[in-house]
Amino acid sequence: MKLLVFAGSTRQLSYNRRLATQVATMAREAGAEVTHIELGDFDVPMYNADLEARGTPRDVVRLKELGYEHPAWIICAPEYNASYPALLKNTLDWISSPIKGDPLWSDDFRATRGKVVGMLSASPGALGGLRSQSHLAPLLLNLHFWVAPTNFALSRAGEAFDADGKLVDERNQKRVRAVIDEVLWAAERLQRR
Repeated sequence: MKLLVFAGSTRQLSYNRRLATQVATMAREAGAEVTHIELGDFDVPMYNADLEARGTPRDVVRLKELGYEHPAWIICAPEYNASYPALLKNTLDWISSPIKGDPLWSDDFRATRGKVVGMLSASPGALGGLRSQSHLAPLLLNLHFWVAPTNFALSRAGEAFDADGKLVDERNQKRVRAVIDEVLWAAERLQRR
């Protein structure tokens, strides 16, 4: 199963980037073919319809292609002001924006429709970014994703990783693995339809 993993953060010491790295490692161990991307590696401007009218940026098309090629996604979403960050919203807005006149990408939801997505978050606070997920889920449903019912919010993330970036608590590892397993299981079954 092809799994796309990314964090909605570009901060160097981001807990969610660390979590995404752990997800990628654990998913590979579970047998998935993982593509772990960093959103900071893509030159994606703030969404603007006037800019889009002059031509969709090449890196946006790359993101659309990656999304389409992967039946399973896992997003690690930071929490900013009790919601998900602008970087994540902007990325999803571009991915779901149609390219007028393009035979493949004139379909808004080609990259997202029917994909299974799992939500994780990490935060230094006690809720672990759970409020971010509560706002992100309706957006993902609107983009025609199948949202996995199992999710995980890693609280007190500043103490959750060792010096190598690995989750130290076995309970946290199991909860992350549960999200991975459910996403891969559901994506495999939806592919058979």
